[in-house]
Amino acid sequence: MTSPTIPHAVYIIWWIGLIVTLVVLVPLAVYLLHRTWRSARSIQRYAAETLQAAGGIARNTVNIAALDATIGVASDMLAVEGRLDTVAAVLEERAP
Repeated sequence: MTSPTIPHAVYIIWWIGLIVTLVVLVPLAVYLLHRTWRSARSIQRYAAETLQAAGGIARNTVNIAALDATIGVASDMLAVEGRLDTVAAVLEERAP
């Protein structure tokens, strides 16, 4: 058995495909991978900045619960204040 001969045109097409792949597709793939890597690094930097900002917000808002408690106590004190003014006025009138 003899192996069939491959036409010369097949070799030419194969070499053209190889050259196109090496000249066009490989640089294109490298460019796209580099662009993807830069985008990923940019996202990573933005995420780090966001995390830092979120930490600052958390530190600055940690005392809101204490402020709410203070406002509650102050509201109660204002309700009592009217009665205390009346008591003070009565005591002032009775003072010699």
